[in-house]
Amino acid sequence: MADTKSGRYASSSAAISPLVQGPENLECKNFQEYLRTRQTPETLEKFYHYPPICLAVFRELPEIARQFVIRILFIDQPVPQAVVSSWGAQKFAKEQAEATSCLSALNVWRVTAIPGGLAAWELSPTFKKSVRQALMGGGKPWPMTNTLDKDSKPRDIPFLDSYAMSRWRCVLHYMVGTGGRNGGSDAEAISPDAVRILLHANLMKRDERGGISITRQGFQFLLLDTRAQVWHFMLQYLETCEERGISLPECLSMLFQLSFATLGRDYSSEGMSNQMLTFLQHLREFGLVYQRKRKECRFYPTRLALNVTNKDAATATTAADEERMQERGYIVVETNYRVYAYTDSQLQVAVLGLFTELLYRFPNLVVGVLTRDAVRQALRGGITAEQIVSYLEQYAHPNMKLVESAIQSKSCLPPTVVDQIKLWEMERNRFTYTEGVVYNQFLSQNDFVTLRDYAQSINMLVWQNERTRTMVVQKNGHDDVKRYWKKYSK
Repeated sequence: MADTKSGRYASSSAAISPLVQGPENLECKNFQEYLRTRQTPETLEKFYHYPPICLAVFRELPEIARQFVIRILFIDQPVPQAVVSSWGAQKFAKEQAEATSCLSALNVWRVTAIPGGLAAWELSPTFKKSVRQALMGGGKPWPMTNTLDKDSKPRDIPFLDSYAMSRWRCVLHYMVGTGGRNGGSDAEAISPDAVRILLHANLMKRDERGGISITRQGFQFLLLDTRAQVWHFMLQYLETCEERGISLPECLSMLFQLSFATLGRDYSSEGMSNQMLTFLQHLREFGLVYQRKRKECRFYPTRLALNVTNKDAATATTAADEERMQERGYIVVETNYRVYAYTDSQLQVAVLGLFTELLYRFPNLVVGVLTRDAVRQALRGGITAEQIVSYLEQYAHPNMKLVESAIQSKSCLPPTVVDQIKLWEMERNRFTYTEGVVYNQFLSQNDFVTLRDYAQSINMLVWQNERTRTMVVQKNGHDDVKRYWKKYSK
């Protein structure tokens, strides 16, 4: 018989099993991908009862798909598929097929039959009705379109841009450890509700000491542009709506109403339900709306709310975007592993501190050094060497790019620095630990070979030594191998 022992088995990195999966990357979905992968047809029908959601869906459709919707929007009978196919030239057949597939996946239209047995397309009645209301008026008025008296202290667009970025930077500062959790000021503190969203999104995690640290996905999150960051954060918020007792369709509708608002104009919250007032307060904390006081009925949508769901909003210029463009290219990396960052941004300094050892701090300059301990600390937190190199390349000073281009290098960083960072990562990847069960003390060589071959046939064998009659099986395959052994031994 065979003796079994459960435990962890360390294998060389050169023999890593294909079943061992690496850490997941940050998965950023746009609005279409969110609806297609996360929502069922029944949920989509609930969404389509809200004209703002339908208008946003229509805005995000491919151009050919929008043409199809407009052409059959006011036709009250199914349109044969052959007729729809004839609307485009043959050379655009691929684009037309993609548009057709997109409309079907979003449940905007469906296949139906007409007299004669021909297949036809029919718009979803709910979607058709809501789009007509959004384009032509009618139905219930949007809650935030109520007229207001003139604001005695109106807020201009520069103020709203500054307020929105200051509130959003509070979340980013918290992620890198410079916010309220590490002695930051009250202005930089974020609510426990926002912390729960960061944990839910796996952007941060609780460590063994009970603290909170940034994850690999969180570091990737910091590399995104502001619009993508806010949209991903709001998607994670929407996933927790039901837990908060807030209606998901109403939250999406409210979010899209804000995206169709006018920047610099004030709106009223008098017609909103208690759930939407709670949602409005959360948007206020994240910087998507400005409101002087919690109980005040007047609020201003910020540029973050207007751009969060619009994929073409990346071209919009704001004071924060201009500032970011000026700061893009502020890092100088030398061959002696010294890093010079020409910035006074607390956030950028904190990001550098994740993988460098900071030495000096001046009003507009920070000096650090890439050390083995600092890089390994970042690797332990889930940050990869490729991400560190990518960040340094993304924000490299223009002069570095000119120098390295002169020597025809693929990277603007010194090759010795790039290689050393990757070597430090390889040090950690020499061993991979897999939960497994040890089989030994076989009575005969034939028993060992039989059980080993079976474990190998089901891809559960991790390691084996024929001389000592010992083998290691993955923990999740132990039950199958055990059952086979009992059957064989009888």
